[in-house]
Amino acid sequence: MFPERLTQGYSSFLAGSLSQERERYQDLAENGQHPEIMVIGCGDSRVAPEIIFNARPGEMFVIRNIANIVPPSEADPDTSFHGTSAAIEFGVNALKVKHIVVLGHASCGGVAAFANNAAPLTKRDFIGKWMSQIKPVAERVGPQDGDRQTWIRNLEWGVIEYSLDNLMTFPAVRDAVDKGELMLHGAYFGIATGLLFIRDPLTGRFQPCALP
Repeated sequence: MFPERLTQGYSSFLAGSLSQERERYQDLAENGQHPEIMVIGCGDSRVAPEIIFNARPGEMFVIRNIANIVPPSEADPDTSFHGTSAAIEFGVNALKVKHIVVLGHASCGGVAAFANNAAPLTKRDFIGKWMSQIKPVAERVGPQDGDRQTWIRNLEWGVIEYSLDNLMTFPAVRDAVDKGELMLHGAYFGIATGLLFIRDPLTGRFQPCALP
């Protein structure tokens, strides 16, 4: 049976958001999507970009995976499947987005699994293989020396930087950035506090978001 929670939510959507945004949905259906912002976030159910940024339909092109990781661009796309890379290709080459935001967050389960060397959930260990990508991040951050919470947070911040660096390995991304047509941003959301931190591209430090 289809989850009752979803049926109830859909009923509320019909009576609320869809009714209020009817013309917008019609325009999106007829003219397609033209978002200027792409967000690469974690699949964590507590960190929904559309909710955090109060986005309307069609405003953001969102990619979500475990731990908001962007793998490096690979010369041979036939070696494996590339869901995140395909979405980046579409967002940059087809949608011509003007901003890409890598959105990390506190209490990231993927980062915690890597940090704790967690046991595989299955024999195929998809999570372990995926998170093994951040080994260079852990090497750069170094071993835990003091407060564990601070060390984990530094790993979470490091994954954002890793993804930003990997974005620049995509030729289309680098070309658009070099031409001034695309900007890359790092952000970090505190689940318990609701605070958003923005990465300063010059210093690499995360600072509280300056509100208008």
